[in-house]
Amino acid sequence: MNNTLIKGIQILEMLCHSDRPLRLTDIANELGLMKSNVHRLLHALVAQNYIIKDERTGEYSASIKLWELGSAVLSKLDLRKYSEKWMDSLTQLTSESSHLSVIDNMQVVYVHKIDSSSPIRAYTQIGGRVPLYCVATGKIMLAYQSDVFIERVSKNLEQHTPNTITNPKKLLLEVEKIRKQGYAVNKGEWREGVYGVATPISDGSGNVIAAIGLSGPANRFKPQKIKEFAQLLTQASSAITFALGGGNGHLNLQRITHLW
Repeated sequence: MNNTLIKGIQILEMLCHSDRPLRLTDIANELGLMKSNVHRLLHALVAQNYIIKDERTGEYSASIKLWELGSAVLSKLDLRKYSEKWMDSLTQLTSESSHLSVIDNMQVVYVHKIDSSSPIRAYTQIGGRVPLYCVATGKIMLAYQSDVFIERVSKNLEQHTPNTITNPKKLLLEVEKIRKQGYAVNKGEWREGVYGVATPISDGSGNVIAAIGLSGPANRFKPQKIKEFAQLLTQASSAITFALGGGNGHLNLQRITHLW
């Protein structure tokens, strides 16, 4: 077994799970390795863009390249294949557009979309990117990230509509609310007059890796309808999570059509 490779992986895992950047000495002490060995491994990982070194502080942190690898793994799991039938059913039941999103750094990336019979023009497109804090699928994924990541997002808030959350404290309160209720709502925060609801999709380890959502005009997303949409989405995301090897659930269309 290649000990150098194992040590490099241990360093990567440590940086990924740490709630703060780490110094060489911190890493060496925690892993019980010689500082000279750790220095060589860190240098190699920086050269390959897997980690970032802050030259001012001498601290190391994981880079976005790991997000890119995670996105590649998601495509191999064929997330779209597992999600498409549920998205079809949701759109048929609600007459609203359904979306499947993953997270990439501080943005949502739309990996699949099924339009309703009267879609909102140019609201989203497959491959499109939107700030996490502006849309329902982004907000639900944000809520399950580390506190350090959420704080970083809260320091980079820009206004896109009058309803966009631009106050860091308000975003943190929104995150807490989302965690408690299990779904996220977008009330015209990315495009004025366009609302959305979303729930999380997890992998076999319980990590939130994607989100499924519904979107449409504000006049069709009244409070009671939002709750009904959230129920449907919760069952759909549970079914997709189960298909990916996590949790236990299925979407029983006969049981939920009474909502309509």
